[in-house]
Amino acid sequence: MMKKAFTTMMVREWQIKRQGAVQWLFPLVLFLLIITLFPLAVGSEPALLLRLASSAVWIAALIALVIGVDDLFRGEMENGVLAQLVVSDAPLPVWVLARLIVHWLFSAGCVAVLSLLAVPLFGMAMDEALILALSIVVGSPMMLALSAIASSLTLTLKNGAVLVPLIALPMQLPVLIFATGAVDLYATGLNGLPTLALLGAASILAVIVTPWVVASVLKMSWSG
Repeated sequence: MMKKAFTTMMVREWQIKRQGAVQWLFPLVLFLLIITLFPLAVGSEPALLLRLASSAVWIAALIALVIGVDDLFRGEMENGVLAQLVVSDAPLPVWVLARLIVHWLFSAGCVAVLSLLAVPLFGMAMDEALILALSIVVGSPMMLALSAIASSLTLTLKNGAVLVPLIALPMQLPVLIFATGAVDLYATGLNGLPTLALLGAASILAVIVTPWVVASVLKMSWSG
């Protein structure tokens, strides 16, 4: 029963995401603009570009992933879908998980692939760029989970869209520090995999816990 509900919700969320192409393409375009303009602003010195590559790409990824997260649940709150889910006793955490997975695929998944542009733009070696992409794949679920919690908490507030980045960004800084640190460790010949494993464990825990937390907050927002 739960598996069937999850599959149905995944298909629904996938179709909704495909129809709203402009909404999920905008963060990707913003990511491309940042990593493209960054080398132009810093200069063409290869050593400097290479030293700043992982930080620049991760900052661009962080900004791109936060943009648009405020609309994760707001549309369903306004059009009554959330009310139908609550009243019908639908598995709300399953719906939240399906929505987060689809959003991740269209945001962080695409950003991880686009991060390979660090090879021509920053002169990064391909193996380092792959580790950079892996760090985005491993760390982004936790970032999305934190943003989803912030989005649900500000759902009923008038200026919630402005507050979501202000709440989520400070909580996401440790992810940024650990991820860039792992890439830098690999670039210097050290083993950065333990750091990525730690990020992966935190992301798995976040994926398990977040749907239940967000579902509880959404119920309180609807009933309030």
